[in-house]
Amino acid sequence: MAKVELIMPKMGESIMEATILNWTKSVGDTIDLDETVLEIATDKVDSEIPSPVAGVLSEILFEVDAVVPIGTVIAIIATEGESASSPSPAVVEAPAAASAAPIVKVVQAKAAPVASVAATSSSSHGDSVDSKRFYSPLVKNIASSEGIPLSELESVSGTGSKGRLTKKDILAYVANRSGAPVIQATSQVVTQNNLAAPKAKSAPSSSVSTSGNVEIIEMDRMRKLIADHMVMSKHTSPHVTSFVEADVTNLVNWRNSVKGDFIKTHGEKITFTPIFVEAVVKAIKDYPGVNASVDGTSIILKKDINIGMAAALPSGNLIVPVIKNADSLNMVGLTKKVNDLANRARSNKLSPSDIQGGTFTLTNVGTFGNVMGTPIINQPQVAILAVGAIRKKPAVLETEYGDVIAIRQMMFLSLSYDHRVVDGMLGGSFLRRIADYLEQFDVDQKI
Repeated sequence: MAKVELIMPKMGESIMEATILNWTKSVGDTIDLDETVLEIATDKVDSEIPSPVAGVLSEILFEVDAVVPIGTVIAIIATEGESASSPSPAVVEAPAAASAAPIVKVVQAKAAPVASVAATSSSSHGDSVDSKRFYSPLVKNIASSEGIPLSELESVSGTGSKGRLTKKDILAYVANRSGAPVIQATSQVVTQNNLAAPKAKSAPSSSVSTSGNVEIIEMDRMRKLIADHMVMSKHTSPHVTSFVEADVTNLVNWRNSVKGDFIKTHGEKITFTPIFVEAVVKAIKDYPGVNASVDGTSIILKKDINIGMAAALPSGNLIVPVIKNADSLNMVGLTKKVNDLANRARSNKLSPSDIQGGTFTLTNVGTFGNVMGTPIINQPQVAILAVGAIRKKPAVLETEYGDVIAIRQMMFLSLSYDHRVVDGMLGGSFLRRIADYLEQFDVDQKI
């Protein structure tokens, strides 16, 4: 006889809590292994939580619409014929007397606070004082990115439990919506949020405008989390950033020569990202010390090479889906995986597993036209690479006839690393090795 605690799982490196949308099972219901018990939502994804065991749902500890921190017990499942009667709070928290059923804690995720390079911003579409309708964080996020005010959202019919608006409902509404004044909608949202709740006390402002020609925007919950995570990363890791400039003319010429045939053969567009990932993977094999994390005074070297890649969301924020076991993929496999994750990120279809388990992160600041950046480490990792825009520049080439100046495709690479465990020699050598792999790219490589 045993009782198993169902734990709110970790849904991503920047997600600290989730909202319960619906319980698909009631107390006393029989549950099969991996059968869905409840539906939850975060600012990034909606997800179904399966049962880790077969048994009977003995107790539900949180109601629908409750916001629950990760790692928290949300239900009790009785197994091996255990009675479905609700256990006392003491039984849930600690082992009871010898005659009582033992508690078996199934830990689905470690509830340690971590930081993300980027996280989805929660929408400013909070419930107004006159609205009792619940909207999941994902639905509010989509509404905010499309400029849909709360007053308009109230009129959209939902197909979820008790008329709840689902992701499918809001996406269908957006697809059929036309002529909505986005600027006006944004103004309405700010006004409604100001009326929804009194403003929390804040630190005294360093400067005050007496003209009134300002707009004060209160940070939403996710923006506050982002701020906390970034500050935490800076406080946790002494950041050092190294830079190199690489001549990537060979790989640019190679991509230009194969991209047409690549689409015809594989049905995929090949971007520079899988090429960068391949170089990073090779360099990690040469310098495994950067594929690590820190736990107190222990350095945890990761055997798996899981590369996180920053991708843009419809809201304008960034999310970091992870290419698992990137070292096991060839160029075609990397290209397909990169395109799949990027496409699902843009359409809000990433699953929780897609954004977990990264061991090293790559961010492409060149997509914004930037030539270099100093990225903040994605805790608990110890390094992050930023790649800049590729630009044509004059460069000195050494030839058998002497030095010449030629027009070359050049780019900057910048590596931020945790100086507690990655010193200048390791960080600088690793970065230089990535540049070497890019510069020595085989132009005769076949797909």
